[in-house]
Amino acid sequence: MSDTPFGFGLPPEEPENGDEGKKKDPAGGGQGSGGQGGDNPFGANPFGFGGLPGMGGPGGADNPFAAMFGSLNPNDLGAAFQQLGQMLSYEGGPVNWDMAKQIARQVVAQGTPDGTKDASVGPAEKSAVEEAVRLADLWLDGVTSLPSGANTAVAWSRAEWVEATLPAWQQLVDPVAERVGAAMGDVLPEEMQAMAGPLIGMMRSMGGAMFGQQIGQAVGALAGEVVGSTDVGLPLGPAGKAALLPLNIEALGKDLGVPKDEVRLYLALREAAHQRLFAHVPWLRAHLFGAVEGYARGIKVDTSKLEEAVGQLDPTHPEQLQEALQQGMFQPEDTPEQKAALARLETALALVEGWVDAVVHEAAKSRLTSADALRETLRRRRASGGPAEQTFATLIGLELRPRRLRDASRLWASLTDARGVDGRDDLWEHPDMLPTASDLDDPDGFVHREQLDFSEIDKMLGEAAGKRERAEDDEDDTEK
Repeated sequence: MSDTPFGFGLPPEEPENGDEGKKKDPAGGGQGSGGQGGDNPFGANPFGFGGLPGMGGPGGADNPFAAMFGSLNPNDLGAAFQQLGQMLSYEGGPVNWDMAKQIARQVVAQGTPDGTKDASVGPAEKSAVEEAVRLADLWLDGVTSLPSGANTAVAWSRAEWVEATLPAWQQLVDPVAERVGAAMGDVLPEEMQAMAGPLIGMMRSMGGAMFGQQIGQAVGALAGEVVGSTDVGLPLGPAGKAALLPLNIEALGKDLGVPKDEVRLYLALREAAHQRLFAHVPWLRAHLFGAVEGYARGIKVDTSKLEEAVGQLDPTHPEQLQEALQQGMFQPEDTPEQKAALARLETALALVEGWVDAVVHEAAKSRLTSADALRETLRRRRASGGPAEQTFATLIGLELRPRRLRDASRLWASLTDARGVDGRDDLWEHPDMLPTASDLDDPDGFVHREQLDFSEIDKMLGEAAGKRERAEDDEDDTEK
């Protein structure tokens, strides 16, 4: 579990005179903790406050305000002041999603570190994606009892991925950001809150804008890496819409020595398998997103640091709020309830990814000569802390353990051998029927355990409800 949800790291040292006092990068990169250098597309701090696209010097400044004003280029001042006005005038929820969208689009427009620029998807690529998803669904019909979950297949550009997934990011991030933002107004005594109303309002506006910038930078960078709508194991896109990103698929397969058509088809299998699961397991989405909300409720705020920050805040220097945020005042609360929420989310995501991995391998192994190589490539991509995991870990303080994903995949494969496809997939009918974290440690014990029949329980509950309704009707008739 990450110690700094939302990526709040240590603040950079502010120079008092020119370049003096700037934090030196021991690796020679010339960036502080929020830099964007190195092989990681998010930099050392995925959600850190890097430079806003198109403003400031190369690599961005150490905070959003320095990034805005940079060298005070007159040509940038109008846009900079306009953006500052948007930050201060924001009156919406805990995250300024308009700013997040704007920043994400700007990051996408800059292109990826390898120099690849976003581009509209052409008719040929759209047709290839549609055909790959159609064929993938045919192959999956023979290896799972869950029917197709994709009504349509689409090919997205990176910018289209940003637009389509922002609603899901909002549902994920808002509970955490709301818990953090609420603390800004709770630390002052009630009688002082009225006096400090304008200051608190400004802090909340600035907090929403800063969260918006963080999310926008991360989502924009992630758009340069993802290959579909389900890379983080969650349904980020619209329901029933299988989506692939041809530009990123081409980049992924460039150095694999695998035909492009096979790479596309294998990724289409994974996307279509995710779609089946989320379409036909109605409780799954709420279960996953509910675990995030459970985590958010446990976030603990170091009120002493926040009180100190509020007391020392100079309204003429709003960047001080960012520095205060970066001091790490928001820390996950290590309580049994929060541990349970994180464990529930981690296990559920591992089971989703493991099921997809096992089902896709079964469908592809006899049809694609590169199935084993592609499977291992994607597993290693996840295990090496790929962008999806890094974004999610920084976003809510959770790091998925790749070992659990492999364990889950082996368990689902063993269930297929022992109970058949129908017996395996029937476990998704109820959350209490799924394997637990301890079952991943002892897959054989779970596979050969006596199966629970929840249909009888549901029948008993239905009969009990019917008897209660009839008794109430009889009582009403008696009173009449």
